[in-house]
Amino acid sequence: MKVVNFDEYQKFCKKTAVYPNIGKNFIYPTMGLVGEAGEIANKVKKVIRDDNSKLTKVNREELAHELGDVLWYLAQLSTELGLKFSDIVNMNIEKLSSRKNRNTLHGSGDNR
Repeated sequence: MKVVNFDEYQKFCKKTAVYPNIGKNFIYPTMGLVGEAGEIANKVKKVIRDDNSKLTKVNREELAHELGDVLWYLAQLSTELGLKFSDIVNMNIEKLSSRKNRNTLHGSGDNR
């Protein structure tokens, strides 16, 4: 299956979800998301430690697989929250575009 857009990907993810109380359990994909993000951080740490911060083809492939897992959990968490993945993507584009236009990409705080 080739995915054409975020909503198709989200629907596909829902078909592959296997965990307790699907449709009423936002905690499970939240924990999975955090776990996968940790796996990415750990792999990057090992690139720094073992490969002098140089990414190899193998490192990139391993990170790509972990990024895919993060994407799956993001899509499934969106489903659990009753949100369309494409809406989240578009909201983020609007937020970042606004910050860029107002020169507030740097700094801290959600409402800058």
